[in-house]
Amino acid sequence: MAKVMESARVSSQIRLADGVYSMWIETKDMAEQAVPGQFISMYTKDNSKLLPRPISICEVDREKGLLRIVYRVLGSGTEEFSHYKEGDSVDIMGPLGNGFPLSAGAPGKKAFLIGGGIGIPPMLELAKQLSCEKQIILGYRDCLFLNEEFHPYGDIFLATEDGSEGTKGNVLDAIREHGLKGDVIFACGPTPMLKAIKAYALENQMECYLSLEERMACGIGACLACVCKSSGIDQHSMVHNKRVCKDGPVFRAEEVDF
Repeated sequence: MAKVMESARVSSQIRLADGVYSMWIETKDMAEQAVPGQFISMYTKDNSKLLPRPISICEVDREKGLLRIVYRVLGSGTEEFSHYKEGDSVDIMGPLGNGFPLSAGAPGKKAFLIGGGIGIPPMLELAKQLSCEKQIILGYRDCLFLNEEFHPYGDIFLATEDGSEGTKGNVLDAIREHGLKGDVIFACGPTPMLKAIKAYALENQMECYLSLEERMACGIGACLACVCKSSGIDQHSMVHNKRVCKDGPVFRAEEVDF
């Protein structure tokens, strides 16, 4: 289906933590199509900023025609979004990209759902939709957000850099501390975390899917601004690259080369 820009309506917005906001957006068509791991592109009202901001989908409410995003304020675009209130309009395009394969988390399997920082939000809808046993490992640099919302869907393990909550260290430290075992990994977060998870999956012979965080421009695969190194040749560019926005953001771990 062709992706078109839509002028949607903000249903609600709240602040979850310092610089982290949760927004529900009324968009019936996108809510019907969205799968865990996809994202939307959001456009600012500043005409001098032509490029949209890619933001992952946190939750989907198909019955009410709503999408939820949880994002961190990192620049003038997201700063603008943080001031939106119920009833405001927002121009969006989506759902974009390829999401997580739900079939990889079939009943009978045991999955690790790993989120780091602002890579945590897309794991919430995945946790809701996977039908297998889930161990949810969340890594934070400082303040916690969303962690309580995961409790209905699996066992939660936290890691913080300063040790203020859960394991002191990173998500792999938490996995090792608790002796966790699984069959498949779904992960989203910063590149150093994903690189370490790929190595862990290979070492433990685990199926692994990674959602890459990358700066994007067009969001539809045309501009090649968000390429990552790949093990195979991309049929679009004919080099060892993958377009994160179009071919991803979710890849099998062996497809990408960090």
